[in-house]
Amino acid sequence: MNHEIQDERYYVADEAIYDAFFLILKEKELDKITVSDVVKRAGIVRSTFYNHYENIPDLVTAIEDKTIHDMFVLMERFHPKNDREMCKSYFLTICDYTRTNPFLANLLRNPRGDAFFEKAITMLHRYVTKVMQNNTPTHHSKEEYSYMIACTIGSTIGVLHKWSKEDFKTPPEFVADILTKAFITGMLPSIL
Repeated sequence: MNHEIQDERYYVADEAIYDAFFLILKEKELDKITVSDVVKRAGIVRSTFYNHYENIPDLVTAIEDKTIHDMFVLMERFHPKNDREMCKSYFLTICDYTRTNPFLANLLRNPRGDAFFEKAITMLHRYVTKVMQNNTPTHHSKEEYSYMIACTIGSTIGVLHKWSKEDFKTPPEFVADILTKAFITGMLPSIL
């Protein structure tokens, strides 16, 4: 029982740290955020922060990993079919996640997300390639197929970048519809 309370406290403190970091990120540049900023905003003592993270870069790495994990969870739920509503629902989920994740939105807006995007794109490409390996059409070489996957990932990130740079003013349903059209008319015919 005591172990469960400790786990819950750890989780609550971790969420407070994340929430504080996200709020501060809306006000300050990433490289200007300090442990003191996070501790104050989270309403925790400094030692609690250090029980979770070594420093701000360690926190950023944890948030990157969580963001990538969340993206994979979303991807695992998607099974590409020629179903417009299913595709649009998937891309709407991606849009909503992007809009509500201040860390990801900030990375999309600023060029300093290079390391994160390299890591995310490499992992996404490996995942999609693995999932689609059994479905590779015989009329495409593995190299051609790999480039098509990269094209799809790149175009999705490009659309999300444009949308976040415009401060999410366009309704997410519209953006999801654009991504759906691009997927259904671009990538999907090549993989079916």
